[in-house]
Amino acid sequence: MTTHTTHEAQADRSAETRSRILDAALSEFAGHGLAGARTEQIAAAAGVNKALLYYYFESKEKLYAAALEMVSARVRDRSMSVFLRDASPGEKLLRAALDHFDRILTQREFQSLMQQEMMRLHKGEEGQLPILVKRVFAPLHAMYESLVREGIASGEIIEADWLQIALLALGANVFYFLSAPVWRLVLEFEPFDEKELRARRAAMVELLGKAIFTDRKRGAEVAARVLADTPMPDVTDFKGLR
Repeated sequence: MTTHTTHEAQADRSAETRSRILDAALSEFAGHGLAGARTEQIAAAAGVNKALLYYYFESKEKLYAAALEMVSARVRDRSMSVFLRDASPGEKLLRAALDHFDRILTQREFQSLMQQEMMRLHKGEEGQLPILVKRVFAPLHAMYESLVREGIASGEIIEADWLQIALLALGANVFYFLSAPVWRLVLEFEPFDEKELRARRAAMVELLGKAIFTDRKRGAEVAARVLADTPMPDVTDFKGLR
């Protein structure tokens, strides 16, 4: 084995170890927060000794920041891929809303960390949220604005405030998941049963198609097509949502 090959193999092992640590850290921080997370548990889950955590990340806080940046980048890249599809602005908005629903459904660690960061900001603590807004959310919202304005200019999307349309596309998803305990009591059903999630997911896209398209019939057709070619993610543990 040449020196060059040896260095490549070492680099691959180092990257694989770093990735294992980040995945373990993500799970631990999502479950217990920055203060409650234990580096011993992260090291054990990653299959490394505790000293190696500090070799790669120097401190618990830097490990937390790296884990949060990793999962946020995944969300950003996934969302951007929807915006860059070859489709009309209206169809992209429906797909973005559907992707957002599925992200909340599947990316529970990201959702947990974001809630923790918003609480830290509310308490006046210096957290990671301002950095994430600059790197992740500001670019995504710029894409939403551009997309809505393009759709309005072309006559495909109704004349309305662009931000309100974006809130319409995303806000209903957030409200449903956050308000699940209330729905459970008021309507006496389990909002996180697979059947209910499928129904809510479809109803959201169908309503949005009829609401934002100037041609409601076409909006309904686009919504049906989007739902047909975007199956709901395979969620094996629906009870974990509760």
